[in-house]
Amino acid sequence: MTLQLKPGTSWDDTYARCLAAAPEAFAPDRLLNLVRGEWHAVGTPGEHTTPVDGTPIPGPPRIDIAEAGAAVDFAVSQHGAWSRTPLDERKARVSAAVDALAEHRDLLAMLLVWEIGKPWRLACADVDRALDGVRWYLDNIERQLNGRVPLPGPVSNIASWNYPMSVQVHAELVQLLAGNAVIAKTPSQGGFHCLTLAHALMLRAGLPVTLLSGMGSQIADALIRSPGLGALAFVGGRANGRRAATSLADLGRRHFLEQEGLNTWGVWDYSDWAALGAHLRKGFEYAKQRCTAYPRYVVQRRLFPAFLETYLAVLGNLRFGHPLAVHDPEAPLPELDFGPVIHAAKAAELARHFDDAVVARAVPLHRGSLDDGAFLPDQDLGAYIAPASVLSPPPNWSLHHAEPFGPLDSVILVDTESELLAAMNAGNGSLVASIATDDPAFAARIAPDLMAFKVGVNAPRSRGDREEVFGGLGASWKGAFVGGDLLVQAVSYGADGADEKLYGNFPGYSLYPSR
Repeated sequence: MTLQLKPGTSWDDTYARCLAAAPEAFAPDRLLNLVRGEWHAVGTPGEHTTPVDGTPIPGPPRIDIAEAGAAVDFAVSQHGAWSRTPLDERKARVSAAVDALAEHRDLLAMLLVWEIGKPWRLACADVDRALDGVRWYLDNIERQLNGRVPLPGPVSNIASWNYPMSVQVHAELVQLLAGNAVIAKTPSQGGFHCLTLAHALMLRAGLPVTLLSGMGSQIADALIRSPGLGALAFVGGRANGRRAATSLADLGRRHFLEQEGLNTWGVWDYSDWAALGAHLRKGFEYAKQRCTAYPRYVVQRRLFPAFLETYLAVLGNLRFGHPLAVHDPEAPLPELDFGPVIHAAKAAELARHFDDAVVARAVPLHRGSLDDGAFLPDQDLGAYIAPASVLSPPPNWSLHHAEPFGPLDSVILVDTESELLAAMNAGNGSLVASIATDDPAFAARIAPDLMAFKVGVNAPRSRGDREEVFGGLGASWKGAFVGGDLLVQAVSYGADGADEKLYGNFPGYSLYPSR
């Protein structure tokens, strides 16, 4: 039976809902920037297409450095009054914003489907996780802020496109709850419509928020070095993270910079293949476009036949395709593991990486076909790629030390514990790692030597939230660790003021958490 677009879910339908929900932030032909306390039609909208099917959509309205500087100056002026607002009032306004976001949950999720290609279930989970997380902070903020005060200036947020709600909006609402005005830059690759709607609702709740778009190379200096800023929260790649850290070096400004890392599974003296298979399947959600995805498997050579049988069965049964395509108009939206990657250029890049590895004598373990996906007739497939994997890529392969951020895996075979450690640490630091083993003593012995912030045993690790701390080791993170109480501590001052020590990757001081 031919697939069709689920009625009522087209981009035109979705954008019309945005115009009705927040006419102050959306114009018929463009998005607005939230600067100087109001929505303004400033900046130059760029051309943009959705990765779902190539449909043109309004792009981010990019402002210049002068407008960005004025926006930051206004946010600095807002911060003083907000920092003096009683906690009960801050809680009431953040709670009102959460209620408004919950009311528009389905529209926020549908925007995530169209903008960044998330399957419906995962898009809903992104919104729900953000709201549930902030509710936890609302219940705990009095304890967390006991004896603490807001930062001396607003928090500047520069985040990646892949989790606009559960990472960026969640962090902003906690920063606001702690008494800080916030500034956020929309990611250039996607998520700007979802963030526009979210910030319209946050502004209506009386929160001091700024949302602007612009090229990082042109406005980053205003968002990182402007006088009066209290902290920088950054999520992105290592190159941009290094530039941000360098720019901050002489300011002594608080920062938490989450950067990419090559997360790995190590497999050693292991036998529970059914359990591992379930973890591998779940690991392909959202095409591994997340900071805690596992694209590298380091496998004890004698276990490779059993691993391969399990692994190939997973790869051959993944469900991917158009996130809104249904056979029956009355049917629910499809249960997919993933849809497109973020754009066609990324899909082409991943295909080149696979070809480069094979030319360099890696073994092609699996290369799926788009014929196995679920698509509309004649739709644009430019941003789609089927799952693929290579065995024993050469050391000079471009992804040997870097994450692919897509459904392209690599498998490394090892014979000794030292080889296992070297292969798992090839990325010079990561956010998470896991060991599959039947030997708890082995796991306990090897875990401290892994350059990963969180290490799982026979289970993956995730970003976590609420009580769970998050950070990275090596080149995957710079600055304060966050999550739970530490997120509030990172955006507030204690009795010792600016001189207090924060847990994190700072020169001469590090936290190696209990794993």
